[in-house]
Amino acid sequence: MVDEGPNPVTPEGMAQIDGHVARIESALKSEANVLLRETLERDLRYWTVRKASAELAPPPTGDVVSFGSKVTIERKGRIQSFRIVGVDEADPAKSLISIRAPLAAAVIGARVDDIIEATEPLGEITITAIGL
Repeated sequence: MVDEGPNPVTPEGMAQIDGHVARIESALKSEANVLLRETLERDLRYWTVRKASAELAPPPTGDVVSFGSKVTIERKGRIQSFRIVGVDEADPAKSLISIRAPLAAAVIGARVDDIIEATEPLGEITITAIGL
C-alpha cells in the first residue's frame, strides 16, 4: 500500500528511490520467470508512485527540529540520537526514524532545552542538541 499525501524525502531518500527504480528496471530486462517478473513489476509500480509523490524537503536550519534534523534527546534517563527522515528511508537500526513516527511528531518544532510532555510510552523528552 502506498501512503496518501505528500512524501517528503531527504536527498539521500531520493537517491534510494532512484536506486530502487533503476535496480528493478534492470532486473526486468533479463528476468524470464513469470512469477518473478510479476513481483518486480509490482515493486516497480510501488517505487514509481513513491518517486512521483516524492518532495525534496528543504534542508533543516539547525535551530528548530524539522524534517531532516539530527536530534539528540534525553528520555527516561537515556540519551538518544536520531535523524528524522521520510517513510521509505526510515531505519531504526541506523537511527533513522520516520517523520510519521510518534517520537518524530513529538519533537518537531522544538528547540534545544525544550521539554516536551508527550503521552506514554514516550513520556518527558528534553531536546539536548539539534544538528544538520
